[in-house]
Amino acid sequence: MKALSFIKYTFLTIGLALIAAALYFYQKQHAFQEKAVTAQGTVIELLESTSDNSIVYKPLVLFKTKEGKEVKFTTSFSTSPPSYSVGESVEVLYDPAEPNSASINGFTSLWLGPLICGVLGIIFFLIGFFIVLSNELKQREIRYLRENGKRISTKFAHVKFNNGLAVNGRNPFLIYSQWLDTNTNELYVFKSDNIWFDPTDFIGTEPIKVMIDPKNPKKYYMDISFLPAMKN
Repeated sequence: MKALSFIKYTFLTIGLALIAAALYFYQKQHAFQEKAVTAQGTVIELLESTSDNSIVYKPLVLFKTKEGKEVKFTTSFSTSPPSYSVGESVEVLYDPAEPNSASINGFTSLWLGPLICGVLGIIFFLIGFFIVLSNELKQREIRYLRENGKRISTKFAHVKFNNGLAVNGRNPFLIYSQWLDTNTNELYVFKSDNIWFDPTDFIGTEPIKVMIDPKNPKKYYMDISFLPAMKN
């Protein structure tokens, strides 16, 4: 289904974009620190705002530059409970050319943004990567079974929803069939890949072909090429 292909490449794209953003913000902060000078500042107020129906706080800091100019600034993040208290002394980093773009000299103020972007980027990228990798490994296994597998005829059992997967509120269908290995008297149950329409009306009385690994029948591929092609 095109939606699944869209999802995996969306995760990859978002992941790469977030990783790129993390690198950009890291380089930006590194450049800022190289030219920044320090000063002592004081938290003069805690500014309140609402986030997710709760009150969060960000400090308003006052400091003086080396030239004696008073500057006020706030952090780019808010916390609950507040990370600072009114009257608390904090070390400030500021660019002499742009003293209003100051920052509290602390890990959270300097590196929290790049860290969050980096972690989220890696998570999104890995999800997309493993979806792509899983699909590629599945296709390799199917190619191997088509070329080297043993073709068996299985008996149709039933059709059911795959409740473990939903796209746009829809669950795909699965065809189940079964086969008795007369050599071992073991009964095997097989299921198809996901089908995005109800295949029931297209399943006749003919056996359903399944390609199995002769050494391990649990590795298999159900041939559902008898179903009509679905056009999106």
